[in-house]
Amino acid sequence: MPTTVGVIGGGRMGAGIAQVFAVAGATVCVVESGDVTATRLRLADGLAKAAERGKLPHAPELVLERVRVVDDVAGLPPSAELVVEAVPEEPALKVDVLARAERAVGDQTVLASNTSSLSIAELGAALQRPARFLGTHFFNPVPASRLVEVVTAPETAADVVERVRAWVRGLDKTDVVVRDSPGFATSRLGVLLGLEAIRMLEEGVADAEAIDNAMELGYRHPMGPLRSTDLVGLDVRLAIAEYLHAKLGDRFAPPQLLRDKVADGQLGRKTGQGFHHWD
Repeated sequence: MPTTVGVIGGGRMGAGIAQVFAVAGATVCVVESGDVTATRLRLADGLAKAAERGKLPHAPELVLERVRVVDDVAGLPPSAELVVEAVPEEPALKVDVLARAERAVGDQTVLASNTSSLSIAELGAALQRPARFLGTHFFNPVPASRLVEVVTAPETAADVVERVRAWVRGLDKTDVVVRDSPGFATSRLGVLLGLEAIRMLEEGVADAEAIDNAMELGYRHPMGPLRSTDLVGLDVRLAIAEYLHAKLGDRFAPPQLLRDKVADGQLGRKTGQGFHHWD
């Protein structure tokens, strides 16, 4: 397990990634250029919920002491063994923060992106040390999800892949290694199913509850495709679909209903309304 970890982005995913590494014993530095207070509250809330579920080996306040929040990538510790980028799915933004992170840390640092669909090779093209870069696609909610998709580019060094796989297992999670390809394995399949479910809803085949129940009860999916879209965020799913549409063709064309809901601010659980209502 790395002793020092950096996480760029203090939103839901970034806070979750920081939490699991801190719980595992690492000292964690979170970079958040926006609302630092909100990031601290998000971390504290996540740890409190883990404690309520009996999933925390130490008191929440003791784990929180291992995490500090800074407002600039330049504040990353040079000794970090791993830095995970978890900013929004905007290629230019990710390239910028990864390049700045590489300048802030040492040659020993492994850089990783939490992107759910963007090309790891393209993101790594701007780096001086692309052999030490790969994808670590965590899933939401990070503390409860067992999977991390480890995405390798042609330039990624084999020893870096093995080290990251060992760290994932140290988090009590399961790794799957996937070659760099649009949408990798999980987003490519998950988005395709989600888009078809949205089309079925749009066409009046069934309501959202029925579509989700059909997949949960009939195919034993732990969560139906529309509930899953609400959890991920309709805006996030739309951005991924648009990227995959451009890369892989019309089968990933976003339905108009998805575009309309995003335009109306119905983004899923984070806004309280998506394809389902969330309290």
